[in-house]
Parts: sequence; structure tokens; C-alpha cells
Amino acid sequence: MTSTSMDKGYLWKAFVAGSLSGCCSTILFQPLDLVKTRQQAPLVACNNTGVLQVFTTVVRKEKLAGLWKGVAPSLSRTVPGVGIYFCSLSFLRSHFKNDPTPMQTVCLGATARSVAVVQTLPITVVKTRYESGRYGYKSVADALKGIWRTEGARGLYSGLTATIVRDAPFSGLYLMFFTQSKKYLNGVTNDVPQAGITFASGVVGGILASVVTHPPDVVKTKLQIDPKSYRNTISTIAAIYKSNGISGFFRGLALRLTRRTLMAAMAWTVYEQIFRVVNLKK
Repeated sequence: MTSTSMDKGYLWKAFVAGSLSGCCSTILFQPLDLVKTRQQAPLVACNNTGVLQVFTTVVRKEKLAGLWKGVAPSLSRTVPGVGIYFCSLSFLRSHFKNDPTPMQTVCLGATARSVAVVQTLPITVVKTRYESGRYGYKSVADALKGIWRTEGARGLYSGLTATIVRDAPFSGLYLMFFTQSKKYLNGVTNDVPQAGITFASGVVGGILASVVTHPPDVVKTKLQIDPKSYRNTISTIAAIYKSNGISGFFRGLALRLTRRTLMAAMAWTVYEQIFRVVNLKK
């Protein structure tokens, strides 16, 4: 499909398909995101904030429902965010007559994600603070008003640089690894259902991209949860290194790798299935 044949109906369907896939994956994997956030920014300074320890602490103090704390802002961000991503990606892909090269695919994924990040970052800030357990916001709207009143635009867009540095490369690398893995698997097997190939390709892409982009995620979390202590990206990097060394930049990696990989794999699988249902050309 070329840009001349791209219509609003096509982009709208891409947005809806992406939003539905984001909704499914967000609800299912929210507990992993919450534990990852608590592990990166514990309420009490502690050098032993293991996954199991954080998980059991949340369940003991906040009951099982506490694992889904922050799901409302997560959905408020992810549903339109994933929709915007797939919509932007469809629009960008429409300008290529042939399949993009691997490097072009990296650029496409990074650009589409950057568009989504800028438009949804205020909700991301609210989501991160909800999950940290440090703030008593009554609702997403209450949180947005409170941050604007006390911190202004700087608070709503705290961690913008770190988020783009994390998400743009992740999405670019993910899309490239995902696309190449899918081509390979389609060429070597005829017995696996297409949904299975898509999910497996998504897992491969997610693992590789998550490891590379995890350090910016740690920096982003610090900036958004405690903007008074962490004023900018450079000083935050220095503070993390001083406190925990190189290992500090990989705190929460196992959880993020699991969650991000499974979420992305599921999002693409659901998205492509919806594509087929509504008869959208790929």
C-alpha cells in the first residue's frame, strides 16, 4: 500500500487493532510491571529487593489486588499508546513500495514509538507513581491535576529523554529482530500456525531488545518517581552508578524482560489476528 492509497479508515482500523491488543497484554502483565517498578525504586532503601521479596511484600500489605495497582493509568497510557504506535507504523510503512531493509525497519519502529511516547508521557508518569506506592492519587485525573499544580509541565514530562532513549531503540530493534525472525521461521516451517510464528518471533525480538535498553528504563523510573532528588538524566546516571555500580542499571531486568517480551509478543499476535478479521492488507 502506498501513501496515495492510504486512507483514514485504514489508519483508524490500525489504531483500534493496536489499542485492543494493548488492552489485553496490559491487564495480563500488570503485576510484573508493578513489581519491577517497586524493585527499581523501593519505598525503603534496601540492597536486597529481590523479585520474590517484593512480590510477597505487595501481596501481604496490599493483598492480591495490590499487584494490579496502577492498572487504570496503565490502560490509559497503553491502550491509546499502542494504538498510536501501530497507526504511525502503518502510515510510515505506506511510504515504502518494497519491504524495508533491516536498518529502515529499525528507524520505522523507533520513529513510531517516539510519536507515541511524546503523546502519552504524562500518563506514563502517573502510572509509574501509582505503582511506586509513594503517592496517594485518587484517580488519573486527580494525579494529572496534582502534578501540573505542584510541578508544572516539567513534572508531567519528567523522564522524557530517558523514556525516548529507552523506548525508541527498543521498538526499532524489536521490530527488526521480530521481522527477521518471522521471515526465517516462515521459511523453515509449514506446520506451525501463523499466530505461533508471530508469538515466537515476538519473544526473540523482545529478549534481545530488552537487554540492550534496560539501563534507560531504570533512569526513567528514578526521574519520574522522585524528580526532586533526580533533576536530570546525567545526574541520575551518576547517582545510580555511585550507589549500586553497573548492577544498578540492570535492577528489575528479569521482570522487565519477561513482561516486555511477553507483552510485545502478545500485542503483535493479537494485532495481526485482528488485522485478518477486519481484512486489512499488511
